[in-house]
Amino acid sequence: MPNIRPSSDLRNKYNEISEFCHKYKEPVYITKNGQGDLAVMSIETYEKIVGKFELYKLLDDGLDAVKQGKTRPFREALKDIRKGLV
Repeated sequence: MPNIRPSSDLRNKYNEISEFCHKYKEPVYITKNGQGDLAVMSIETYEKIVGKFELYKLLDDGLDAVKQGKTRPFREALKDIRKGLV
């Protein structure tokens, strides 16, 4: 269940929000004038999410390369990696 807080809690209950984000590894949703405005999360959670997006992008690039026939045998690629040429 999402944790939704008014924007005044950022000022008045910052430590409570921070503890929640670190403990549960989930964002806290901040409202402004009763409307959704921000999502606050720990740096650890943010970096984990960004890392997943970067991985998905690399996987998508790899799938595109396969579709375009831009592949080569594994052993050949491994040799280049070992030589430090890639």
